[in-house]
Order: sequence, then C-alpha cells, then structure tokens
Amino acid sequence: MTAAAAPPALPNAPPAQVADRPPRPEQSSDPRLSKRMSEMGLCSRREADEWIENGWVKVDGNVVDVLGTRVSPLARIDVDKAAAQHQSEQVTILLNKPIGYVSGQAEDGYTPAATLITPENHWAGDRADIKFKPGHLRGLAPAGRLDIDSTGLIVFTQDGRVAKRLIGSHSDVEKEYLVRVEGTLDAAGMKRLQHGLELDGVKLRPARVSWQNEDQLRFVLREGRKRQIRRMCELVGLVVTGLKRVRSGSVSLGPLPLGQWRYLRRDERF
Repeated sequence: MTAAAAPPALPNAPPAQVADRPPRPEQSSDPRLSKRMSEMGLCSRREADEWIENGWVKVDGNVVDVLGTRVSPLARIDVDKAAAQHQSEQVTILLNKPIGYVSGQAEDGYTPAATLITPENHWAGDRADIKFKPGHLRGLAPAGRLDIDSTGLIVFTQDGRVAKRLIGSHSDVEKEYLVRVEGTLDAAGMKRLQHGLELDGVKLRPARVSWQNEDQLRFVLREGRKRQIRRMCELVGLVVTGLKRVRSGSVSLGPLPLGQWRYLRRDERF
C-alpha cells in the first residue's frame, strides 16, 4: 500500500522559530540600540549602554552586548528582569541649594552642590522609606541647573527616566520660582514677560508671571534657558535681587531646610 503524500508546504509560511533567523543586516540609517531603547521609554541611553554591556538586552531573541549596535525600528527588544530590579534600586534626591554652590562640575573655585549630599545633611523630616547607602551617590547627576546665585530646589538622580522627564529635549515639566526684583513694571512689561520676549534670537515659550507681593514675582516656566529669568527681567527694566526655585512638576520644595536634602518618595512623580 502506497503511503499518502505529505501536503505541499505553503509558499509564504513563516519559519518555525523567528528568533533563529539570521539577523537582518545593519542599515546605516537604523538607530543604535541604546537610542531605540530610550525612544521606547525603557530607560535613558546611558542606562541602555549599561544594560547592553551586562547582557540584559535581547533583540529578536538574541542577546546583544556590543555597544553601538544598530537595530531595525521594527525589531523586538526584550530586557531581562535584572535590569528592572537595578532600575528600581536607583534613587532621586531633592536638595535645597544655598547661594555659592554650582549645579554641576566645580568651576572657578566654586563647590558643586552635590558635595552637600552627605549623611549629616540628610533632613530629619524625610518621610521616604529609604535608608542611606554610599552607593546612592554613585552615578548621581543633576537633572537641570540652578544658578550659583540662586537658591532652592535642585534634583539629583541615578534614574535616566527622571532626567529625561525633567531635562529631555521634549520636556514640558513646569518649574516655579519666587523672584525678588527692583524697578518698575507696567502692564505692557508684564505682558512681555508672559509672552513676547526672545533670548539669543529664539522666542521664549509662554510663561505664567504674576505678583506674589509688592517686590516679588512668581514665575512658572516650561523651559530652562541659561539665566533665563534674570535675562527676561533685564529686558523689561527689572533687576533680580533674589531667586528661589520652589517646585519642579508636582514636587515642591516645601519645608526642606536650606543646605539639606531628602529622597524623592515612591509616591511622588514629577
């Protein structure tokens, strides 16, 4: 008896194991893996590089541990659970910066604000359920700047997602400032502060500006150009004599004492 013939294979049938296909050749127009991961909101590019080096990233089922690898925008990217655990252990710190400290690297003999983040300066009123570890200082970077002659809230973080939220190219997080000024401001000047000024040839986004009291203005901005508020005030004839940042997004400085810091609580979001 003759055995029955096997049914013909479908001409367009997919391979049994997609992950075992030879990888698609890189195209020069393809994004780097770290950039693609950042675009997908998985992490920052710096974190992506670390995860790739640790072997925590798979592309179409294959581990990729070479920095700079380019991938198709349609590629499936999977991240090992170890990366999520690593990310959950990262901390964000809020500091009330005094005058005389710079936001980033030391410059002209001035001290970086990060040097204030010590166990001795940890605010006793911190309600975050986080115990200080020396590892919390590793990779801690400022997410935004605050002038040397300004005070108030400055954010330091190990978490690239927080940094991207606050200072990424498409960030629209509000920052609120209390600004003491000298000079006269008429209605036309107030309107220009709110919308109508430009710096370095670039129009500024609309701002919310109002009087807090007779010598102090309240600014709410969605951008952070260098010395922006001081330069805006100069353009309408005002001199800034004091500037304090009191809020970033929905996180307020609150009662945090000058020169002290606290952890961002797990229930807080910018």
